[in-house]
Amino acid sequence: MTVTRVTAGATARPVVRMGAQEPTPATRQLLRLMCTGATDRAIARELDVSLRTLNRRIARLQSLLGVQSRFQLGVLAAELQWLAIRGEGAGEQRI
Repeated sequence: MTVTRVTAGATARPVVRMGAQEPTPATRQLLRLMCTGATDRAIARELDVSLRTLNRRIARLQSLLGVQSRFQLGVLAAELQWLAIRGEGAGEQRI
């Protein structure tokens, strides 16, 4: 998948983001928890990982997607429809 990034005063340039891969279930869960506004400590507890591991996972995801902040990560995840809950039967539900 190619996404175009536009920054103030710059021309648009394509940025490749994780190829055509879909996020893993673990990545989806992490993104959903981040969207709740929970603290890092609460998210780490929910995922049963250390705070340091959580911060490394978030930093790696930001790096893979070419974003510099958690806000940008959330916006991009929403644009890529990674926050959809894949359910049986009725289709998808957004959060």
